[in-house]
Amino acid sequence: MDKVIYLDHASTTPTDPEVVAAMLPWFTEEFGNPSTVYSLGLVAAQAVQQARESIAGTIGAEPDEIYFTGGGTESDNWAILGTAEAQQEKGCHLVTSTIEHHAVLESVEYLEKRGYEITRVPVDGGGLVDPEDVRRALRPDTILVSIMHANNEIGAIEPIGEIGKLTREAGVLFHVDAVQTAGKLPLDVNDLGVDMLSMSAHKFYGPKGVGLMYARKRTRLTPLLHGGGQERGRRAGTHNVPGIVGMAKALELAAARMADDAAREASLRDRLWSGLSANIESIYLNGDPARRLPNNLNVRLDGIEGESMILMLDMEGICVSSGSACTTGSLEPSHVLLALGIPAEHAHGSLRVTLGRSTTAGDIDHFLAVFAPIVARLREMSPIWCANCVCKQRN
Repeated sequence: MDKVIYLDHASTTPTDPEVVAAMLPWFTEEFGNPSTVYSLGLVAAQAVQQARESIAGTIGAEPDEIYFTGGGTESDNWAILGTAEAQQEKGCHLVTSTIEHHAVLESVEYLEKRGYEITRVPVDGGGLVDPEDVRRALRPDTILVSIMHANNEIGAIEPIGEIGKLTREAGVLFHVDAVQTAGKLPLDVNDLGVDMLSMSAHKFYGPKGVGLMYARKRTRLTPLLHGGGQERGRRAGTHNVPGIVGMAKALELAAARMADDAAREASLRDRLWSGLSANIESIYLNGDPARRLPNNLNVRLDGIEGESMILMLDMEGICVSSGSACTTGSLEPSHVLLALGIPAEHAHGSLRVTLGRSTTAGDIDHFLAVFAPIVARLREMSPIWCANCVCKQRN
């Protein structure tokens, strides 16, 4: 195997060399704890503050509205659980969608078991939330709406600006999981009308293990982690200085090259879909064909399972996914695809291909060259595939 072709950038991304270079001094020469008062610690504290200011400027926030966390999962949990505890006197009703990341879904399930009421609004066949469904779900005791900016499996981009207007008019807090859109789409917290927003550095060529939550000023939020007084007393724990510096650098680079990356990746994605749809029978696009992330292609194929395709592509040096990396190994069909109305037996035959900066036209052409024979081989072995079956359903 001469080269690994990595096509799973929604799962994680390689850390940009410029980001690594920016981080290195904070592991060695400038290793001080930013909570200390001597010079080595003060230098580290200044680096954390500069990163805070840089990130805030990129998303239209104030520096003291940025809170550093251990990643997107922690940020999602904090937004939901912290709001629920802080807003108990107002109510115990939350609104989310049926296709959220498990970090959101399992957080609201945790609250539901403790007496909170959860409304899960549906999505259409393309994975899009109707803002009117959100409006109808709002109640006098609603304390939070949490809707993701774009879905991690099918790449559907939700109408966050419209939903933000509704929540603002209703006086309800609005949280957005922007883990998949940071670095890929322009983010301005004021234009979107959000009160809280989650982000994870490793999704935009930054390091793993660091993320952030934007929380608008005067947003009441109970801390999730207790201990020291870091992050203005709202998130305890020694700052991950190298990770924070790296995240700020990664976001700066991503913002600078966003338009070029999006145009190039969308072109390659369309090249891939054109080749797949022209050469493989019974292959279908999952998710809205237009309102989707530029690097995302999620397809399903009749007669075979996603895991088999992944393993055979891996033997060819190609890395792809069948859905969210957080549910790898699960035998259950994707909750996202089921929410789109796709039957479970068809949802199992899905594949997610997500492109990135390293993806080339040659990579796409190689994928197309090896994938068609893989599909043919798997269908030959499949007990549920019949090439000439008149009762085969096209979904």
